[in-house]
Amino acid sequence: MAQIKNVGVYTSGGDAPGMNAAIRAVVRTALFYNLKVTGIRRGYEGMINDDMFDMDRKSVGNIIQRGGTILKTARSEQFRTPEGRKLAYENLKKAGVDALVGIGGDGTFTGAKIFGKEYDIPVIGLPGTIDNDLLGTDFTIGYDTAINTVIDAVDKIRDTAESHDRLFIVEVMGRDSGLIALRTGIAVGAEAILIPETKTDLNALYHRLEAGRRDKSSKIVIVAEGEEAGGAFEIGKLIKDRFPNYDTRISILGHIQRGGRPSCQDRVLASRVGVAAVEALLAGHRNEMVGVIHGEVAFTPFENAIKHNVEIDPNFLKIVDILSL
Repeated sequence: MAQIKNVGVYTSGGDAPGMNAAIRAVVRTALFYNLKVTGIRRGYEGMINDDMFDMDRKSVGNIIQRGGTILKTARSEQFRTPEGRKLAYENLKKAGVDALVGIGGDGTFTGAKIFGKEYDIPVIGLPGTIDNDLLGTDFTIGYDTAINTVIDAVDKIRDTAESHDRLFIVEVMGRDSGLIALRTGIAVGAEAILIPETKTDLNALYHRLEAGRRDKSSKIVIVAEGEEAGGAFEIGKLIKDRFPNYDTRISILGHIQRGGRPSCQDRVLASRVGVAAVEALLAGHRNEMVGVIHGEVAFTPFENAIKHNVEIDPNFLKIVDILSL
């Protein structure tokens, strides 16, 4: 057992539904093992600004169902500098923190990787991002809630599209990853799905829309924001030029995908990895992300988790081609 007495917990980067469930799991597991817990507000900025406080069971009462993060979150330019990280470390030591659990995505883990190597403080990461773009876990905290939010929104858009015989171009989050677009596009029966990982074939898109015009009153195209043609607005312009008689509308779902009550899956995932993170620190792990692969808890070094080479399953692309006819 590692000699750890005080675990610091923080959230960083974009918020994701289920982060509060993860905070709750970390705090209560640490207390179960008779450890102190220090909450760090606004991630790395909080370390630099010495914005920390003691946490107990009551600190995380009645938060498992809440979206967002009670610890707040921020991006820190100062932490990117050696001087900023040095100040963060000094403040952590002053607070008695001797281990960290960081909840976030690739930016969070990039900072944690550097910090953990520069200073003698073990860090364990929990995958909190709606993009599901980290290696070392089948799903990230927040992804399930986000895709269900998209499905609910697009189902409502479809009602209007049906009523007016309209084509809707719906943009979802995914600057570097098209996993939200891909799964939700299949789930809502989209005529086309455009994602960053594949080349946008405009001729194929036009063919699908032309074929659908004859026997479908409504049409939905799902576009990830990082799609190569420039997102929903650019795709919308191209479609309007090609099909001037289409009643075309554009809908940007935006940040509603990050909010809302976390789903059961996200709450359970957050609880599992939160418990595993504290136990991993006690077992001597450091500079690793905790995930769940094929139902089992797994550990992945930060440098492997953040490589951004999550591959799109070709079977999903095949399903899109078959079902969009």
